[in-house]
Amino acid sequence: MNLKLKRTPGIYVVGFMGAGKSTIGRLLADRIGWRFIDLDDDIESTARQAITAIFETLGEAGFRRLEHEALRLRVAEVERGRPSVIAVGGGAFAQDVNRDLLSNNGISLWLDCPLDVVQRRVAAATHRPLARDPEKFAALYAARRDAYSRAEYRVPIESDDPCVAVDTILHLPIFR
Repeated sequence: MNLKLKRTPGIYVVGFMGAGKSTIGRLLADRIGWRFIDLDDDIESTARQAITAIFETLGEAGFRRLEHEALRLRVAEVERGRPSVIAVGGGAFAQDVNRDLLSNNGISLWLDCPLDVVQRRVAAATHRPLARDPEKFAALYAARRDAYSRAEYRVPIESDDPCVAVDTILHLPIFR
């Protein structure tokens, strides 16, 4: 296994909403025997409300503050040697401060999922405040790609079968 992962055992699964971060992250954690954390679940648990409600009451800026704090706490656990696969919210990796935090404390994996696929996956979702307007959704997708491309590894999502992505990840150089 990669020396960086041995020092700070964190795998951060990043990508746009609907890319499969939680599903693939959970399967990956099971396969390598690490714990799985969904950062959105942490935020909702701490705030005692759904992300949609957080956006409505605190706005996106307030949500991003909560998100950064939740991420900082989980990275601190990784720094203390708790091996974790963490599904990071779609916008967290687009923030320089979060990207820097992750790059110094593990490996980031970008699930690069085509726009038409994420659109299909989130079409019926009512719990995604940033997916309500199709034009803004597409613009946000395009705007975040540059940030995601800064992840250490890109994993193309070419199938709706999450096991295909997990197998791709397990063949990356970090696991050799």
